[in-house]
Amino acid sequence: MAAMAQPSRYYVVFLTTSYRSLAEAQVDAGELIAAHVARSKELHKGGTLLMAGAFLDRPEEPLSTMAVLTSREACEEFLKGDPFVQNGKVASWTIREWANLFA
Repeated sequence: MAAMAQPSRYYVVFLTTSYRSLAEAQVDAGELIAAHVARSKELHKGGTLLMAGAFLDRPEEPLSTMAVLTSREACEEFLKGDPFVQNGKVASWTIREWANLFA
């Protein structure tokens, strides 16, 4: 019987913003979005941010986002430098360790 390989471990940051919707954030914080996207692209290019985006399927809830990173330290750095966090536009956040079954 073959031994099961250990799944790859990633870390996911979940953020809840102070905005009611993406549209509200776009109107109120266009500059923050631009800075957030530019920084996210740099982190992705550097290999620590694997994917990120906003959840759009629950319009009755505040705008929430997530980012998948390679380490807990990368998550902490992501949060520390995020324009929304720095400007008090994130109501709450959490980091969770995630095991990828397929990698």
